[in-house]
Amino acid sequence: MDWIADIRLTDGPVYWAAWVLGAAAALSLIWPPRTLGRRRWLLSVAAAVAAAAVVVLLVHWVLINWASTFPEELPFDVLACVFPAVAALLLVLLRLPRASWRRRFLDVLALLAVALLAAVQINAYFGLNRTVADLTGTALSRIPALERELMRQPHSPATTLDGWKPANELPADGVLRTASIPGTASGLQPRDSYIYLPPAYFASNRPSLPVLLLVPGQPGGPADWLTGGSLRARMDTFAARHGGVAPIVVVVDPNGSQSANNLCMDSAIAKADTYLSVDVPEWISGTLDVAPDHRQWAIGGFSFGATCAVQMATRHPELYTGVLAFSSETEPALAKERRKTVDAAFHGDTAAFDAQLPLTLLTERKYPDSVAYFAAGATDPEFVANLRTLEAAALGAGFTAGSDVVAHTGHSWDVLTPGLDNGLELLAEHWGWAK
Repeated sequence: MDWIADIRLTDGPVYWAAWVLGAAAALSLIWPPRTLGRRRWLLSVAAAVAAAAVVVLLVHWVLINWASTFPEELPFDVLACVFPAVAALLLVLLRLPRASWRRRFLDVLALLAVALLAAVQINAYFGLNRTVADLTGTALSRIPALERELMRQPHSPATTLDGWKPANELPADGVLRTASIPGTASGLQPRDSYIYLPPAYFASNRPSLPVLLLVPGQPGGPADWLTGGSLRARMDTFAARHGGVAPIVVVVDPNGSQSANNLCMDSAIAKADTYLSVDVPEWISGTLDVAPDHRQWAIGGFSFGATCAVQMATRHPELYTGVLAFSSETEPALAKERRKTVDAAFHGDTAAFDAQLPLTLLTERKYPDSVAYFAAGATDPEFVANLRTLEAAALGAGFTAGSDVVAHTGHSWDVLTPGLDNGLELLAEHWGWAK
């Protein structure tokens, strides 16, 4: 049944079948019932459409102003996908009182088809679940835990990459493993992390490889980097260009749940900074064969994760000298209204909040040994503006910086094409690798 798991959801037959069924279902709901005159029904349709727009905008306003799930405005494309499903629901409710049981059944099926189209479109926009396996999690469930033989051996020599050649034939691809990184100092209870070990890690004369820490978006979790981010395939491609050498990637969870937002800082909410600056580095150094020199360490992320990466790289340049920021905010947020974040995290102390922000630190400090890469989708204007602001501030503070605005892409994991590849090459240059 592997063929079912490999069925694509963001393009191909399933995607277009959802379009055909959804469009046909929408037309069937708009078509006037026999029990109503056409003029009266058209007025009902217009009222349902207007009401759907009001409902969508109202819910959106509540989410960004009162909930901590979406601190930034949702993209217009996503709202446009939700709107037909809400309108379809209202039309079904209008049709129900005068419809036969058979017609009611067909109308409910039509509503489900329109809702399915909305879900497929939203998923395609964000580029998250690209296949059935991504959606069901079956591929992720088969990733084994990190084995003892892949862990750092006591007193293992620190072999650098300078002039390194593998003493044996390397595997063609890297591997993925899971691990639990406890919040010993921070007190956090994170979800499992994912670890990518490149082919060079399996050399008998294993070198101490660079580290790339990755943080997911919010809402979301570490698994998103494997599904929407296609992490393994992208890292294998990079390793193939570099003789099997690539950074060891550790995808971590500073939030602990799908909807939590710990702001990637130490605050009244949680000690997320301590987790990423103490717990995680100590676990990586003590568990894996990695470069002991933190000039070979970088941190990256998407959306919330990108904001977190910029925060950590500016607060802890002694730990992370490289940063990859895909669709970053300029500062962390629980809600669109800044005061809500300050009140919840710092009991209303704006100065304490501001002191930890990247834009503050980039005006106060210099980072001559750090490198940053920023990317955002061209149809995501708010985050393109964030990119410009952060890149200018980073360059002014001494960062070596690069950026891409990815054409025909919004606030989506598709920013990683070509973003992750270009960002990794910038890191490779920073680390002194030849292409």
